[in-house]
Amino acid sequence: MKQAITFLRQLQANNNREWFNAHKAEFLKHQARFHKLVEDVISEIGKYDASVIGLTAKDCTYRIYRDVRFSNDKSPYKCHFGAFITRGGKKSGYAGYYFHISTGGADEYPYSHMLAAGDYCCDSEVLKILREDITDGGGDFDRIVKDAAPVFCLDRSDALKRNPKGYAPDAPYSEYLRLRYFCLMNTPDDDFWTADNLAKRIAGMFEKTKPFLDYVNRAIDYVKEER
Repeated sequence: MKQAITFLRQLQANNNREWFNAHKAEFLKHQARFHKLVEDVISEIGKYDASVIGLTAKDCTYRIYRDVRFSNDKSPYKCHFGAFITRGGKKSGYAGYYFHISTGGADEYPYSHMLAAGDYCCDSEVLKILREDITDGGGDFDRIVKDAAPVFCLDRSDALKRNPKGYAPDAPYSEYLRLRYFCLMNTPDDDFWTADNLAKRIAGMFEKTKPFLDYVNRAIDYVKEER
């Protein structure tokens, strides 16, 4: 994947249609290699999470073209290859395993390389159920988060400053009640993507997050069944 990272850095520096069209063949080569990696990761994850068996790269990957209609940044192309592996595919509404290769030029999305697990678009009803589960669970969610460390850390970047309505300021597990989305994060460096057996390495890291995903998806299942 080292060559793919180099290509993405070149794209970041030349993010226009003329340059992209002149390098379309190179893009397609790197895209095909990334899709092969995604298929291999799906196969490895399927060994411990049967819900992803049968998914294809097409079910889990995204177009390179940005939606610039409501953005001040009119750059036409994304500078990363990303995949979201979850039961039913990327549009299913379930929490899942996400990874992307980017330019590696900064510490924040979308420029950092990333492995993540969870749900970045939590429905309000799902949030309600998760907060109830955390309150009533006797520390089970806390244990799950700590078991995923230090490989993955909880993303608290968009958390509420105060506890949500209905919870006392000193409610147990307030740090989790304030979350607006539930996601575990890891931001690997460039060298990570050049390792041997990369698909096995990615899937092996994601295995640490399966209890977390099961916890979140239980709430999503409940909400889906009630609707």
